[in-house]
Amino acid sequence: MPQPSDAQAAPDELVGPLERGLAVLRVMATGPEVRHRPGDLARTTGLARSTVDRVATTLVRLGVLRAEGRDLLLAPGAAELGNAYLASCGLPELLGPHAVALADALDESVSVAVPDGDGVRFLAQATRRRAMAISFRTGDLLPAERCAPGALFAGRWDAADLERWRARRAKDPLDAGFPSVPPRPAGAPPTPEQVEAEFLDRVREARATGLAVDDQLIEPGLLAVALPVRGPDGTVVCAVSVVSHTSRHSSASLTAQALPPLRRTVTAMEAALAAAPAAGAPASGGPAPVAGPAPAAGAPGGAETAPAPTGPASTPTAPAPVAGAALKEELGSGFLQSLARGLDVLRAFGSVRGPVRLSELARLTGLPRATARRSLITLRHLGYVREESGGFLVLPRVLELGYARLSGLTLPEIATPHLVALVLRVHESASVAVLDGDDIRYVARVAGTRIMHIDITVGTRLPAYATSMGRVLLGALPAAERAARLGRITPESLTPRTLTTREGLDEAVAATAARGYGWVEQELEEGLRSLAVAVTDGAGRTVAAVNVALHAGRATPEESLAALLPPLRETAALISADLAAVDRFSPVTTG
Repeated sequence: MPQPSDAQAAPDELVGPLERGLAVLRVMATGPEVRHRPGDLARTTGLARSTVDRVATTLVRLGVLRAEGRDLLLAPGAAELGNAYLASCGLPELLGPHAVALADALDESVSVAVPDGDGVRFLAQATRRRAMAISFRTGDLLPAERCAPGALFAGRWDAADLERWRARRAKDPLDAGFPSVPPRPAGAPPTPEQVEAEFLDRVREARATGLAVDDQLIEPGLLAVALPVRGPDGTVVCAVSVVSHTSRHSSASLTAQALPPLRRTVTAMEAALAAAPAAGAPASGGPAPVAGPAPAAGAPGGAETAPAPTGPASTPTAPAPVAGAALKEELGSGFLQSLARGLDVLRAFGSVRGPVRLSELARLTGLPRATARRSLITLRHLGYVREESGGFLVLPRVLELGYARLSGLTLPEIATPHLVALVLRVHESASVAVLDGDDIRYVARVAGTRIMHIDITVGTRLPAYATSMGRVLLGALPAAERAARLGRITPESLTPRTLTTREGLDEAVAATAARGYGWVEQELEEGLRSLAVAVTDGAGRTVAAVNVALHAGRATPEESLAALLPPLRETAALISADLAAVDRFSPVTTG
């Protein structure tokens, strides 16, 4: 298939629903607003309102968007599109640890970026925690002329690349199309002619010296020095930058201090690239199953006694996606199957390192070769994949489909929509907490819909030993760490039912770990019953717990367990799946 050009007409085999679906997703991801109404999307994209409605219905059912009333928002599942590129190129996994080590050595922020057209796309970063933080999100795009890596990458441009850059600059002289950087003030210096002359001077200097410096190009006060990282064939694969501020350095002092360790880091990065698996090997860095251990059918003996589930025990896993054919049968013309198939093809790139052949993509997606081929033609036309001699290669432009916005999500932001749905379903309060020392700390909370509900706020700390979420989190610790934690806790009697003996607490935590859920009956407070299960990350590690809390007088323990445990496990699985999608390459903070 011929390679596309900017002026190339749409190919005859273009998949229209896929093109239109990606147009909607791109507007939602790159616009300044987080929430979008279908009517606004129709006006922005130029699509018919009925088309936008069908696209939205499809993307919501696929977990790429979510609906809140009349608003549409990006869902964490959209991060899997960017994950496909990050896994396929392998750069975050191979180079990220070296960036972290350099940041630790210099006590400065470090970033890794790749060329994307006439822009620079960030893939990984190691930041410093300071009052004046310097960071870009994974997936953010910067103009080449306003950052140090841009001068390094532009050294490889040909005449056509330079003309495309000039055309973009003429169309958008204020850089309004780059939401991650401050726009240039209208009418203020430098003029467009000065911008071009200064940039080309920096390109020539970078070509001559092998390094590039950003002296407050992005915004006042920000400094950076960058070096190229080359692959085994000698081509520039990416650039690594050390970033600081004028309150700490001048451009000269930053270069003098950072350059020697930066050169050593580049050498280590190039060695890592040389030792990387060959193209076509399975991509690593993928999420592990989010399931925890299968709970036992009943609670083992011990000081803590919880009711046994009335149904068969099951492992809390994320629900398997419904096949496109089934969704098409369910939703009829409201579901765009060709859009779903195109996204399947895009996600499949994340299973293989480097270029992927058509036959392999068809096998990975279960699609006929002709169907996969039409999706590839469309994705190539839109600039998301490129055809090479070894197959098709997914490109960093895929990260514009929401990855930058989603990579900044916190655990509370990921969990809260699912807590809202759970509370509407069970009519009781629901929360997410993390282990913080010997306590749990609430990081997300949605109050129940009853007149009398549990009144706890985000940030509240409670003793882990007397809470269902605490026992889930303690039970998930490695044996030695669990024993050490429990050994230093001195339980206090908060109610007549509180476990206060070391042996009783040990047994209660072990029972929680064995059956897969925590149950606390009026141990923290008289009349308070709580049920909790684990939330896991992409590697299967327990990072938080989610619970439902209610008044013990509303139902028997057996009735509460039968009514609450299944929806609670489903909620935990959904939160875990979203967390796995977002934190696969971008660590999620607990908030």
